[in-house]
Amino acid sequence: MAAERAHLSLAHGLLLATVAVLPFGVAAELPVLAGAIAGLIALARGRIDWALPTTRLALVLGLAYWLPQLASAPDSLAPEKSWVEVALDLRFLPFLLFVAQPVREGQDAGRTLLTGIAALTLTWCADALLQATTGLSLGGAATSDRLSGIFGAGNLKLGGVIAVLAPFALIAAWHRFRAWGLLVCFLALLVVVLLAGARAAWIGLALGSGLALWHLLGGRRALLGLVAAMVLVALVSALGYVSSERFAQRLDRTAAALGADHDGIEHALSGRLAIWDVAWRMGEDHPVNGVGVRAFRHAYPDYAAPDDVFVDAQTGQGAFHAHQIMLELWSETGAIGLACWLLAVLFGWRGWRRQPANARARAMPAAIALVVALFPVNTHYAVYSAFWGLLLIWLVGIWLALLAGAADPSADAAHPGR
Repeated sequence: MAAERAHLSLAHGLLLATVAVLPFGVAAELPVLAGAIAGLIALARGRIDWALPTTRLALVLGLAYWLPQLASAPDSLAPEKSWVEVALDLRFLPFLLFVAQPVREGQDAGRTLLTGIAALTLTWCADALLQATTGLSLGGAATSDRLSGIFGAGNLKLGGVIAVLAPFALIAAWHRFRAWGLLVCFLALLVVVLLAGARAAWIGLALGSGLALWHLLGGRRALLGLVAAMVLVALVSALGYVSSERFAQRLDRTAAALGADHDGIEHALSGRLAIWDVAWRMGEDHPVNGVGVRAFRHAYPDYAAPDDVFVDAQTGQGAFHAHQIMLELWSETGAIGLACWLLAVLFGWRGWRRQPANARARAMPAAIALVVALFPVNTHYAVYSAFWGLLLIWLVGIWLALLAGAADPSADAAHPGR
């Protein structure tokens, strides 16, 4: 029992530490590396139970992420980049196996983990709101045209990260403070994500908030909550439009897509139609295993139009990634990558449905966050990049840990945020 408690404390501590240091670059790699080492030690000592559902889920999901990289590397158009990524991302397999081990009496620890993630999310929101009003933040002064918060003006990922983590904050706020807590929490998240300026994050927050409301309220109350949320969005957006020129420009650019002509859509998408066209043609030329993971920028100039603004004449490289998850997988890992990810989704859904109700209730914030991060009808950060790839694996780890920690059907998970 003492060994199990130590395992639980270490696994949950590393998961919480990973997200806590996420804004600080490579520092987020350290908890994941420590978890990978702990996983290798557990494997060597025979402490990984392969018969358990969460262990099998961890193995399948980890391999689904890693195998497409391996398959793409032998004939990659940037072999050094691809093989380095293959070697580095192998660490995710033992990390997931370590955090996915069921531990008895882990219910309170699961609640602590959820509360910690929610508290971090709201702390980052408070810091971003401070930056919006004073120009100062833990991440430095506001020198960008968007709200950057703790991530800093050189790393504009605040909106995307907050949108993904929003379900943790919303569900915890409801269980702790009920309706008023949910309202205040949503308002804070909304203001920060809107001012952060990433329109993909706007879609993500809308999706995550809607799913969280449906989970918490269900039926008619959820519909009423969605109506109230839309009214708040309209009011905050109107206030932002008249008070912030930069925010108004983002809304105007988004509205340009409603014109349904190519130029309007291209303007609204900040030129991404050209990137998507290149990504599609890369996949057509390399349909089996793609041009190689992380080789997109190197292959880009060979497919780009002569006047493509994303081609850097000095470096000879193009856009860094496809900005859309399906096109990234198609162009960099081909049909093998798409098949692996599809199988991972199907296997994950099947495993989710077979878990007891209390396990699904405990892991619901992470499940919704994963849906937001992977929602295909959106633009995306690169899923095989150092930052977003790590965040995705962390979300999978949180999901597995919460499923494993609530594996006892007799445990009370009706109110996981309390």
